[in-house]
Amino acid sequence: MEDKLKRYIIDALSSSYYCNVDPDIIQIQETRKEFDGDFTVIVFPFTRYSRNTPEATGQTLGKYLSEKYSEISSYNVIKGFLNLVLSDAYWSDLFHRMADNEPDTQLQPSVDPKVILVEYSSPNTNKPLHLGHIRNNLLGFSISRILGATGHKAIKTNIVNDRGIHICKSMVAWLRHSGGETPSSSGLKGDHLVGKYYVMFDRDYRREVEELIRSGEKPETAGDNAPSMREARELLIKWESGDADTVNLWRKMNEWVYEGFDITYRRLGVDFDKIYYESETYLRGKEIVKDALERGLVNQRTDGSVWIDLTEEGLDNKLLLRADGTAVYMTQDLGTAVIRHEDFNFDQTIYVVGNEQNYHFQVLASIIKKMGYQWASGLHHFSYGMVELPEGRMKSREGVVVDADDLIDEMVETARSMSEELGKLEGFTQEEKEEVFRKVGLGALKYFILKVDPKKNMTFNPAESIDFNGNTGPFIQYTYARINSVMKKAESLALPADRAAALRVVPIPKEIGLIKLLRRYSAVVNDASGQLNPSIIANYAYELAREYNQFYHEYSILNEPEPERRDFRILLSERVADAIRSAMWLLGIEMPDRM
Repeated sequence: MEDKLKRYIIDALSSSYYCNVDPDIIQIQETRKEFDGDFTVIVFPFTRYSRNTPEATGQTLGKYLSEKYSEISSYNVIKGFLNLVLSDAYWSDLFHRMADNEPDTQLQPSVDPKVILVEYSSPNTNKPLHLGHIRNNLLGFSISRILGATGHKAIKTNIVNDRGIHICKSMVAWLRHSGGETPSSSGLKGDHLVGKYYVMFDRDYRREVEELIRSGEKPETAGDNAPSMREARELLIKWESGDADTVNLWRKMNEWVYEGFDITYRRLGVDFDKIYYESETYLRGKEIVKDALERGLVNQRTDGSVWIDLTEEGLDNKLLLRADGTAVYMTQDLGTAVIRHEDFNFDQTIYVVGNEQNYHFQVLASIIKKMGYQWASGLHHFSYGMVELPEGRMKSREGVVVDADDLIDEMVETARSMSEELGKLEGFTQEEKEEVFRKVGLGALKYFILKVDPKKNMTFNPAESIDFNGNTGPFIQYTYARINSVMKKAESLALPADRAAALRVVPIPKEIGLIKLLRRYSAVVNDASGQLNPSIIANYAYELAREYNQFYHEYSILNEPEPERRDFRILLSERVADAIRSAMWLLGIEMPDRM
């Protein structure tokens, strides 16, 4: 409609002021709720043609448009803003067109579709996934779906950080303390078991540092000289040199972690098209660095370490290879980026990584560009805020974290207790109840996290997230289940009876409000895609569910005495349910048919 209104306004300006107008100066937006109108035209740019005040110009244009174009029933002018009210017949015709199409078919594909890799999760194999990983995975998975819905080829990728000093720390502690403990002997998930030893390493390390300082060691050197840290560095050197015993232990402990991760990913409902492993990509990174050394793009210091000078780019000198020849994270990221481009010839890679890594990705893009890879401009760091609990920030190495599996269990249990307390699942089998508990618990978790602008830090409150009222996942799920109940009752009554007659009904204001929201679906998804912001879709889904609930409580649907309007409301409810389901699917949230 906005494009059509632009044409109408050009006509009105030409007829009223005998001028040719650049369409780019015409600004149209949806009218704010506190004003009467559907679309608002900003009048100020037109005063150069009218040579009159904005108010007078708006009155002239409004009068012309409402008299000439039947879609515009009335208008009002507030200062320099022309508010246009569209006719009821327009909204009726619009819904007629909507009624035969699923919301997904109304999406406008990108005019410039791209191959976009979305990297998310990126876990270390020394600990299980935690609440911070959950936000990362949910954002990456949802962004991938949103990009795909708008015509891009979105490829979901994961880089598992399965080598380096972190896993060596868990290996040191396991060798010291485990007595050969395994997931099967302990009954622990593999990632939980390895994470236990990572925490043990940190406790040993802290104790050793304190002892060294008490014995006279300087604090600035005590950390490097602690026996635990020396053992971890020795293991890393052995691993990179291919020592059989070290590699076998590394492989065994990583396999435990992979199995644990896979269980958590399945429970969380996320997946990947391609998984890369740092243990494979770091070698390519070392090759690239050595080639860059031969070309004079990087420099080697007297201790053998290799650095790149980025001071001309406003950054600093960055280490690429340690003095002992081992690789750093940057080396791995460099190798991974090059391999991915060879695999997919991507237009863009989106790194879903927290904002504490902003500088790292500035450096990565600069290094890749300096080494001659033209596609470096396609690397984009999707920097999101940290997630905390009401009691504060988590610390992985101290074991003060919210484990992802424990949180999922807690959310499902909370959904169970609240549903049973409210008595919402009478007549369900136990298997059906468990499925509802799972969907509601995970829906609460996912929605609470995704409704927040990704750029913002957030506090996750489990109790607030699962409320069946307010801006929550369970509220939207319950609205969807309520509409499904209406549809099932209508089906049992063989309704709607006359679809054609129903679509001729002129909607009342509350129905028009729902049609307006349905109309926005495509624009909302496109905005979310362009801004890489799932919260736009999440809050749209809530707004639509809230508007429908108000409608549901104020007006009868199945008991509406006028058959045509009853059938119209059934069709309208069906389309609302479709839009809610589609929006929530883009967020990775499953919708229970009954609650």
